[in-house]
Amino acid sequence: MTRVSTANTYQSALLDLMRAQKRQSEAQSQVSTQKIADDLKGFGRGSETIAAFRSAQARMQGYIDAGGQVAQRLESQDLALTRVADAADGARQDIAEAIANGRLDGLMLDLQSRFSTAQDGLNFKHQGRYVFGGAQIDTPPVTADTLADLTAVPAAANVFVNDQLKTVSRLDDASSLQTGFLANEVGGSLFDAFRQIQAYHEGPNGPLTGQMNDTQRAFLQGIISTFGAAHEDVLQQAAQNGALQKRVDNHLESQKDQSVAMEELIGERTDADMAQAITALQQAQIAVQASAQVIGQLRNTSLLDILR
Repeated sequence: MTRVSTANTYQSALLDLMRAQKRQSEAQSQVSTQKIADDLKGFGRGSETIAAFRSAQARMQGYIDAGGQVAQRLESQDLALTRVADAADGARQDIAEAIANGRLDGLMLDLQSRFSTAQDGLNFKHQGRYVFGGAQIDTPPVTADTLADLTAVPAAANVFVNDQLKTVSRLDDASSLQTGFLANEVGGSLFDAFRQIQAYHEGPNGPLTGQMNDTQRAFLQGIISTFGAAHEDVLQQAAQNGALQKRVDNHLESQKDQSVAMEELIGERTDADMAQAITALQQAQIAVQASAQVIGQLRNTSLLDILR
């Protein structure tokens, strides 16, 4: 004789409904997140590999972020070096024009303006830090504000207070790059040229005003080459900075490509098959509906009805 139990039948149907709801929840999660699981335990034995890939990607992203900051700093240095170079070339042109005109009116004012431009470049800040100060990022590397300040010290080198520690930037686990420049190395020869002309202006053959005499002309013709050499020195520093920019940009591009490749590797192990997930969701929804209908029918069915 077959025994019929309403309670057992109801419990079985309820368990079927719970299992269908669980499958529906899992499928819905895959469809919404497009991932196989929302935590590592959901990936089973592949979780260790995924964790290792994610750790490597996070470390690489850290270097990409740091490299971006290095690139920004180099861009600021390029702007500052260009400003100093323009000041040197502008001073040379001012002197050449004075020689051509045979008059010195306004020359020292023009040179003071060029000096201020060079000082601004050497005291340039990036994110609140002086870029040419070495490790002394909170102290202006150039203390002179006027041409007269250059002749108030024994040598032009005395107005530079930067230390000798150049910034070194780490690009990845195995690569580091010296990206810093020092104010005294960038502007040393230029400031010496400014000091020479200021000392001449204050000396027995000065001041450099009014009509130019032969002695003054000879001096200025000589000092032009000094400013020209200083301009070349700054240009070399700017070219070196440009080479560093190119190297950092190439390194960043390579790291970004590696990061994309790593993301693809992780995706191969974590991304859900959307067609399969949608099909599973639809099947789970049908199963839930069917289980719910069975339970609904059982609610309206008693053992007495079956016996009748």
